[in-house]
Amino acid sequence: MDSVKKPFFNKVAVLGLGLIGSSLCLLMKQKGLAGTIAGNARSQATLDTALEIGFIDSAHSSPTDAVEDADLIVLAAPVGANKKIAEAIYPSLKAGAIITDVGSVKAAVIRDVTPCLPKEVHFVPGHPVAGTEHSGPKSGFPELFANRYCILTPLEETDPESVAVVRALWETAGSKVEIMDAAHHDRVLAITSHLPHLIAYTIVGTASDLEGQLRNTKSPDIFKEKTEEVIKFSAGGFRDFTRIAASDPVMWRDIFLNNKDAVLELLGRFIEDLTAMQRAIRWEEGETLESTFRRRREIRRDIIEMGQAGSFNPNEAEE
Repeated sequence: MDSVKKPFFNKVAVLGLGLIGSSLCLLMKQKGLAGTIAGNARSQATLDTALEIGFIDSAHSSPTDAVEDADLIVLAAPVGANKKIAEAIYPSLKAGAIITDVGSVKAAVIRDVTPCLPKEVHFVPGHPVAGTEHSGPKSGFPELFANRYCILTPLEETDPESVAVVRALWETAGSKVEIMDAAHHDRVLAITSHLPHLIAYTIVGTASDLEGQLRNTKSPDIFKEKTEEVIKFSAGGFRDFTRIAASDPVMWRDIFLNNKDAVLELLGRFIEDLTAMQRAIRWEEGETLESTFRRRREIRRDIIEMGQAGSFNPNEAEE
């Protein structure tokens, strides 16, 4: 990424200082991409923490104040808040400013934000496909975006120079940038990200319900022993589900509500596939199960080879 021409902004406003917002601020500080960074958050405690850590230069409880005279505005709040934020900042946006976002849903963001912006302001929707289960201003780190994909979904009328600037920003962060249609993005992310999170929340809930059933046992000692087994014998798969289910509930509420059509479509297909697996187990169709598992295993190998499996472990595919 050293060959990428680094963009520079006199002032950047980051609206939302959670994992993505704080990580981007830290990255811009590290790379010297901004003269000054203004941060906005609803919580004064979040603003105080961001100032203490030092990844913003000024703290603003009002997004309108934060964006004043900003060259780049980053919408990093939950996607459900974007419409109100865009309406609020309209009077303070300067001509030629670039607005981008980091939401995991793109069509709804474009629908909500575009009508609220002046014609002389350039909107470049974006989605860095990176994250952890942690949230808040203390969770950020500048390496979050390294070797991850960032998807941009500009409209046909989006200013090409603004797209190039936002692309350079994410390439400087170490991301691999792809340009994609917003509707296609939402369908792809529904299966690769949104549906897995929905399954994780559900299966952890199923385990919790099991504990509730055990709680009705007559013997408190048996209850304690049995409920501890859910935690004590948690294998890697279940631990992965609990990690995913620890993600920000507000963010994921907004994602599901704003990408509901794609999620519901793919959820239906998943249920059909799950029913087929259920039938194979019931009728002891061992060859069907094994061949299915072998095909699915190859997907994990492909993810590892593309460097999208987190920390690389050459032995992981053999587990």
